[in-house]
Amino acid sequence: MYPALAVHNALISERTNVETLWIGGEAGMEADLVERAGISYRSIPAAGVHGVGLRTLPGNLAKLARGVSTSKRILNDFRPDVLFFTGGYLAVPMAVAGRRIPILLYVPDIEPGLALKVSARFADKIALTASDSRRYFKKNAVVTGYPLRSEISSWNRTKARSALGLTSDKPTLLVFGGSKGARSINNAVLSMLPELLDLAEVIHISGKLDWEMIEKAAARLSSVQKKRYHTFPYLHEMGKALAAADLVVSRAGASSLGEYPYFALPAVLVPYPHAWRYQKVNADFLAQHGAAVTLDDSQLKSELLTTVKDLLKNNGKRKSMQMAMRKVSKPDAARAIASHLLELAGEKSL
Repeated sequence: MYPALAVHNALISERTNVETLWIGGEAGMEADLVERAGISYRSIPAAGVHGVGLRTLPGNLAKLARGVSTSKRILNDFRPDVLFFTGGYLAVPMAVAGRRIPILLYVPDIEPGLALKVSARFADKIALTASDSRRYFKKNAVVTGYPLRSEISSWNRTKARSALGLTSDKPTLLVFGGSKGARSINNAVLSMLPELLDLAEVIHISGKLDWEMIEKAAARLSSVQKKRYHTFPYLHEMGKALAAADLVVSRAGASSLGEYPYFALPAVLVPYPHAWRYQKVNADFLAQHGAAVTLDDSQLKSELLTTVKDLLKNNGKRKSMQMAMRKVSKPDAARAIASHLLELAGEKSL
C-alpha cells in the first residue's frame, strides 16, 4: 500500500490531470487510508490459492472467478490508460481482466510471491527494488528502488532528534517490529532493557498489542532510564524515528530495503520466522552488502544484547554499514516508477 501511495504522490505532483482508482479487497483495511489521500476506492472479491487446504480451495477459486468478473465491470466503467500493481493476490483477477491494458508491476521484496509471479505474465514492465530480483523475471524488468513516502524522506537528523526529545550524547537505538509489532523482539528488548539504556537512548515502537506490557516495563525504570526510553505503540511519522537513529533492530519487510538505505541506517534484522522466506531473503541481501547483521528469531535472547552492544560501541563498523546502506539507496524510486507509468499510458515521462 505505501509504495503505491508514494508513486501516486510523485505522479500527481507533476501531473494535475491524473484520475486514479484504487482497487482493494472487500472489507480491506486500506480503504480509509486511501480515501483520506483523496483517491477513489473500489473493492473486488479475491482470495489466495497457494498453500490453502483442499477444504477451502473450491471457495477461493470461486471467489477468484468473481473477482475477474467484478474487475471487468470496473475496467469497463473506469476505462484506465494504465494499471499499476504492487503485489498480493488481489492483483491476479485484475491482471486477468485487464490483460489488454498496459500493466506496470512493482516488486517490493527481493523474492516475488506467487501472486506477483502470476501477475508478471501479464505485465508490460516490471519495476524492481533491487537487481537481485532480476533472476525471477525473464524480460521487461527495470531496477527503480523502493518508493518512499514524502513524510518519510522529509526528516533530517537534527529535526528528528528535537521532535523526539533526544538530548543525551549517547547513540540512539530504534526498535521496531512493524505496524502490528513483533512480540519476540519486544520480549527480548524488555529482558535486557536496563543494559540497553546504559548504552543508548532507545526509541521503542512496540505495536498496539504489546503496549500495556511496554508501559508496565517503563514504569519500573529509574528516573534517568525513563528519560532515555522513548516508547510508542505506533508512530505515524516514522521518518523521524529513522532519521534520529544510529542503529535499528527490526523485522526485514520490504520497507527495510528502501527506508534504511535512504537514512544510511545500520540494521540488525530479525526475519519473521512464521511465513515464507521473503524477509530472510531481504535480510540476506542487506547483510551481503555489508549494511546489516542478521539474527534468527530463536537467537534474540542469547545474541541480541551482544550484537547491539558491539555495534553501538564500534563507530568504525557502523560507519562502514552506513556507507553500504547508502550505496544501495535509490531515493528517486517513486518518481522513476511514475515515469514508467506515464510512458506506458502514452504520456511524456517525468
